[in-house]
Amino acid sequence: MIERVVTSGVFALDGGTWEVDNNVWIVGSDEEVIVIDAAHDPAAILAAVGDRRLKAVVCTHAHNDHINAARGVVEATGAVVRLHPEDDVLWKMEYGESLPYEPLQDGEALHVGDVRLEVLHTPGHSPGAVCLHAPGLGTVFTGDTLFNGGPGATGRSYSSHDTIVESIRIRLFSLPGETVVRTGHGDDTTIAAEAARGLG
Repeated sequence: MIERVVTSGVFALDGGTWEVDNNVWIVGSDEEVIVIDAAHDPAAILAAVGDRRLKAVVCTHAHNDHINAARGVVEATGAVVRLHPEDDVLWKMEYGESLPYEPLQDGEALHVGDVRLEVLHTPGHSPGAVCLHAPGLGTVFTGDTLFNGGPGATGRSYSSHDTIVESIRIRLFSLPGETVVRTGHGDDTTIAAEAARGLG
């Protein structure tokens, strides 16, 4: 089971601000779910979760527009936050030491309902960016690593174009071509479609 909630707010980094729409993904079963990227609007996310048990808020990375609803969701549900520790510097820009998280590890398997999600560390957009591959659902949640149209942005602090290209080529383009790419912003795509575009 995969559900999408689109929330709107502000991305802020390096002294700039941008209005953005974010995809918040809810994955699991009728009994329990995880939220991937708690963005902007805790009430909308909690409404979508409903009376199901929220096991965790899993962050694809720690840019503020992907984590700024985490506190509200966690305080309402008691769920844990999961984040790759290489994004700690970005996390602390938003929360300091006030909201703890449990570290994600490359290759770790997350289980919710009958869904298995494999953590793929895909640095480049940020140092601790991860994608979550659900082979049983034929999908990968890519955050801001890979979009419909190519790699995520790398023009701001703590990002690297060469690193994101390597991450996509090695970690994502090795997935089956029919795998649906569910992104942090915008429309879905497939691994095959993005591989055909090339990475410039």
